[in-house]
Amino acid sequence: MKTDHEIQRDVTEELDWDPSIDAAAIGVEVHDGIVTLTGHLSSYAEKLSAERAAERVAGVRAVVVKLDLHPAGTYPDEAIAEAARNTLQWHVHVPPDAIKVRVERGWVTLSGDVDWSYQKKLAERLVGQMRGVTGVLNNIRMNEKIAPPDVERRIEEALRRHALREAHRIDVKVSQGTVTLSGQVDSPAERRAAVGAAWSAPGILEVVDELKTRH
Repeated sequence: MKTDHEIQRDVTEELDWDPSIDAAAIGVEVHDGIVTLTGHLSSYAEKLSAERAAERVAGVRAVVVKLDLHPAGTYPDEAIAEAARNTLQWHVHVPPDAIKVRVERGWVTLSGDVDWSYQKKLAERLVGQMRGVTGVLNNIRMNEKIAPPDVERRIEEALRRHALREAHRIDVKVSQGTVTLSGQVDSPAERRAAVGAAWSAPGILEVVDELKTRH
């Protein structure tokens, strides 16, 4: 098992390895495998990249993000809203006119209805990569669909296809469109992958993450 010092070293190196992150602006502290990131960054996208970089490191149990955003330049809310609407409107996988955008002090709120969870996640990711955005609140709802009777088996097969080492330790339960994941995984990255696999199943309206990361 890695020591906190080893995890801190590896997280720092992983941040430095990622060209989308200004690693020099980020402080890394580790206590009992829990990583805390501090500092000041210029974009919301960079903040997400830093969080995911830390999650990729073996031995990390959880990541606490205390990164402040100070976007370079001035981006009026009206300009951000217009750019966000155009970005969503022109993307082939986002239903046209399905998503509404509201911006307040750089925070973007998304609302509307879509058929698939990947469309909801995609909309958030697209907007989160824009200049001037300091946060994203995703209130997009899923249109109700009936999940197929074998959806639990499909999710379990997806977990295995995604090469999750602890797929056999994950318990999958589906009830009225809600997936509940419980059990243990090795890292936050595996946890994120398991939740993503569950969201990709047809007819799923909500995913309840009760997974625990092993010490």
